[in-house]
Amino acid sequence: MNSMLPTQTNDFALRPRAEGKFLVVSNKKFYIRGVTYGTFRPDETGVEYSLEKVERDFQQIAANGFNSIRTYTVPPRWLLDVARRHGLYVMVGLPWEQHVAFLDDDSRIESIKERVRSGVQSCAGHPAVLCYTIGNEIPSPIVRWYGPRKIERFLKELYKTAKKVDPAGLVNLSPD
Repeated sequence: MNSMLPTQTNDFALRPRAEGKFLVVSNKKFYIRGVTYGTFRPDETGVEYSLEKVERDFQQIAANGFNSIRTYTVPPRWLLDVARRHGLYVMVGLPWEQHVAFLDDDSRIESIKERVRSGVQSCAGHPAVLCYTIGNEIPSPIVRWYGPRKIERFLKELYKTAKKVDPAGLVNLSPD
């Protein structure tokens, strides 16, 4: 087993936390070695992930020395269980329409906050959650249109929304 992964079941129950510029799991520095996972075309019933495929993929990902995956959509809780079984952490993507003028419409703003809240709620407290990612890949023209301070304020609102639901969860603000 990879020396960077928790080696005992009890260790994995401890969620990652930030200490200065490092992530720590079970009082040891945790270095992320991850891969993206998804986005996949949903099947005819709208399901994006298949248990058999996820089991096989996660086994191979872990066997190749990775310790984390990054999704671009909120995974089902069973996927987090599979990740945990394979010693993987999940960076949970919280998607919203950051590629349009999203701050011009109050109902859109509330919808985005609700999707963040709902996405975090579905994963809250799970030991396989490495962090939640918000504000991923906001296009520079959008940032220039509103100005960096307005975007930063909105991302801080989303951060607070996520932290209200999962206070111990890490939140990654990643505007481009």
